[in-house]
Amino acid sequence: MKTVSVIIPVYKVENYIAATVQSVLDQTYENFELLIIDDGSPDRSVEICQQFTDPRIRIIRQENRGVAAARNTGIRHAQGEYIALLDADDIWVPQKLEKHVEHLDNSPEVGVSFCRSAFIDQEGKPLGIYQITKLKDITPLDLFCRTPIGNGSVPVIRREVFEGIRFQDNLYGVTEDFYFDDDRELHPSEDVECWLRMALQTEWKIEGIAEALTLYRVNPQGHSAQLLKKLKSWERLLEKARAYAPEQMAQWEKPALAYQLRHLARRAVTLDSGSTAVELANRALVTHGRILIEEPHRTLLTLSAAYSLWLLPRSFYRQMESLALQVAGASQKRRILQDQL
Repeated sequence: MKTVSVIIPVYKVENYIAATVQSVLDQTYENFELLIIDDGSPDRSVEICQQFTDPRIRIIRQENRGVAAARNTGIRHAQGEYIALLDADDIWVPQKLEKHVEHLDNSPEVGVSFCRSAFIDQEGKPLGIYQITKLKDITPLDLFCRTPIGNGSVPVIRREVFEGIRFQDNLYGVTEDFYFDDDRELHPSEDVECWLRMALQTEWKIEGIAEALTLYRVNPQGHSAQLLKKLKSWERLLEKARAYAPEQMAQWEKPALAYQLRHLARRAVTLDSGSTAVELANRALVTHGRILIEEPHRTLLTLSAAYSLWLLPRSFYRQMESLALQVAGASQKRRILQDQL
């Protein structure tokens, strides 16, 4: 029976970490170790973790260096054949590890097994909508444009995949192995940069499970400045990718930027910033007009939502939004059930 190393970076998550840790301990697949990486958290997060007495838990401390550095620390200490990542405010359903271990055991060519996500609010209540992603035949361009590995709490990865992208550096006074790029300017796009190197530098396949096995917590406290930060981090990702895949990036860079701008436009809609949403959606079209042909449904929906938020009375827009979310949630649930069959 394979051992799974579960890695949770912890920093300022005292309101959520207990539920996250408990969701790991509730797994039906029990052969795991849980590595909690204290990334210099100044609140009660680690104190809460210490209240769990399960012998499979190890707490590893480091100075605050960010999520990429915390994951790297976890991977260096991991003893399992499979490595699972979980963000400290998200939750796993009990069958999560069991399903991924079965998937990897039965698919020797697959190196990264991921799943879909269901969205929850800050209190952990379901929002009724899902992250629907492509599951098979994942290409590097898919990683750029459609982000099938939708967040950092969905993948379970063979150790050999990390070994295939390992590099060494001396960032903190000693030469260490690195897997995620520990460049703060890359945050929060370090996930995609890592998946991209896995796709380009190894022969392993990336493949998904149809079910929503991760509950992804939506933070409504974001603001428009975060959109600018994410865009800058994406531009940093594109810069790094040009260095190790220059020929591919000559073809991929414009669509990669356009799809990200569309994603940020949708995020601006959720932040009630209509003018920002319109600006980002229009920039997406100017950057790569074929996005309207390649994915007309999503692109038109984004444009419609952006302009509706910008132009319509807020009360009327809220009614439209509520109805649209209900319809979308029901459609997504049917899609998940169909894909499982």
